[in-house]
Amino acid sequence: MNQFLFVTSWCVPIYGLVGALLTLPWATGIVRRTGPRPAAYFNLLTTLLTFAHSILVFKDFSSRGPETVIVHWFKAVDLDLSFALDISPISMGAVALVSGLSFLAQLYALGYMEKDWAVARFFALMGFFEAALCALAISDSLFFSYAVLEVLTLSTYLIVGFWYAQPLVVTAARDAFWTKRVGDLLLLMGVVTLSVFAGSLNFSDLYEWAQTAELSPLTSSLLGLTLIAGPAGKCAQFPLHLWLDEAMEGPNPASVLRNSLVVAGGAFILYKMQPILALSPVALSTLVVLGTVTAIGATLVSVAQTDIKRALSHSTSAYMGLVFLAVGMQQGGVALMFLFTHAIAKALLFMSAGSVIYTTSSQDLTEMGGLWSRMPATTTAFLVGAGGMITLLPLGSFWAMLSWSDGLVYFTPWVIGVLLLVNGLTALNLTRFFRLVFWGEPQPKTRRAPEVHWPMALPMVSLTIVTLLVPVMLQRWYLLPTLDSVNWYVASSLFASSLLGVAIGSKIYLHKAWSRSRLMSWRMIQDLLGYDFYIDKIYRVTIVSVVGFLSNISAWCDRYLVDGFVNLVGIATVFGGQSLRYSVSGRSQGYLLTILVGISILGIFLGWSLGLLDNLPF
Repeated sequence: MNQFLFVTSWCVPIYGLVGALLTLPWATGIVRRTGPRPAAYFNLLTTLLTFAHSILVFKDFSSRGPETVIVHWFKAVDLDLSFALDISPISMGAVALVSGLSFLAQLYALGYMEKDWAVARFFALMGFFEAALCALAISDSLFFSYAVLEVLTLSTYLIVGFWYAQPLVVTAARDAFWTKRVGDLLLLMGVVTLSVFAGSLNFSDLYEWAQTAELSPLTSSLLGLTLIAGPAGKCAQFPLHLWLDEAMEGPNPASVLRNSLVVAGGAFILYKMQPILALSPVALSTLVVLGTVTAIGATLVSVAQTDIKRALSHSTSAYMGLVFLAVGMQQGGVALMFLFTHAIAKALLFMSAGSVIYTTSSQDLTEMGGLWSRMPATTTAFLVGAGGMITLLPLGSFWAMLSWSDGLVYFTPWVIGVLLLVNGLTALNLTRFFRLVFWGEPQPKTRRAPEVHWPMALPMVSLTIVTLLVPVMLQRWYLLPTLDSVNWYVASSLFASSLLGVAIGSKIYLHKAWSRSRLMSWRMIQDLLGYDFYIDKIYRVTIVSVVGFLSNISAWCDRYLVDGFVNLVGIATVFGGQSLRYSVSGRSQGYLLTILVGISILGIFLGWSLGLLDNLPF
């Protein structure tokens, strides 16, 4: 049985795709009498099969090694378009994480979306999402990974624009799609270039090529920058980060997957391209700069947000910035550990936030308060998720950040400073969030707020338990350091930064009557952070204005130069035809004479232009 599951591991993405296809009769309205619930049940069943298959294969790796499956997509003469699939503990562990979180998110959506008329279409998109993420996890080919990233871009557009009747939702879906297209276009340039240089796009072949590749500094730099652009767009890194904030207009169960897994997909591809990026010091330095700027900037922006989902989404960009920083410093193991711990904690935080939105029908932090006694399960989930996000011993993120300490504290101590700053600000933001939503006096929208019903509470409580068990998982996988190897100076500094952030967040003045300070100096700082350093306005003044100006010039040239020339030719043709009709006599001799004269004039003109008449005696 285990051998059969191992041999068929390549088909795990097909489960999610089958689930999406099975929902189509309900999503398209062909089946109506049963309601949309069967569509959700089919998708839940296929997701559960994916999880069971991946878990059984993952456990079986103790007795066997990883394998690579080559799929020949198209082969003719010398053309062989193939891609490789990686069946290894890392890939199957990623599939288990994707399918497990997807199952909990779909079960959560069954309660959250119960009154939505298009719930079948939503589950079809969720199945499509899951299939793409599972395919990305087992892909061992840059060509196949790029294709799957394009599918994820399309999935993001469709699921962000799920409530397409709202103009703001349509704008958010459009901006998310076009922002990602910028990164995808640059990544495609890098993929095509690599296929020419290396002759193959399978990662194993690319790694062998990278060991002996001799590229000029300019070529390696440009290649590395194009390969970075795609993951930067997927992970919402500066300057392609604005889409994730706008994507919060979509349904919250989709935000659970987007902020935990979808952004991690781009970072996972970046991790796989690490040996290729190492060819260019410029690319590695760019990763470090992008990661540092995004981590610090996005964390500062999250502190000033008053929308529940946006206050959490900006921290997603920040933590993906730490992953970029880890890859830029050639710390691939640290990056994977970050992705794992962040995905579970962030999914739990968004489930808790979604429960608050579902109960209160509001996303404004200033309208909340006093929910801790009315929603105990939601409050517990938020506290555990927040503890898993920051370095609170012994939860997962503490060990992920502590893994930086091996050598970096002596050679690059500024990295520890970045970690302390991001961790402290995140703790401050989550404490502020807790005080505004769960603590304090009840507000009109929270006075009678009940706990969510079981389809939402069950996955939320289950994920709470999983978050608490993350250190146990890390211990089973031998990823936790021994007591002798722990750098207690760094560990105590990380823990102290969490306590300091919680203390400051507990003491700062929060007034629910206004969301902006009445002091002008503080209001300017709050607006600067709340509007994301006015980057969207900067884009409008610079890039959008330049594109608009060039578009106007192009439209003018097309209207007056191109169309004018075409119209001139048309008028001349009409005028010539109208003039020639009066010369019609019906005599063939006249027609032959006209043709002869015309050809003679044309021949004389060509001879003169080519210089053939220069040597004539006259």
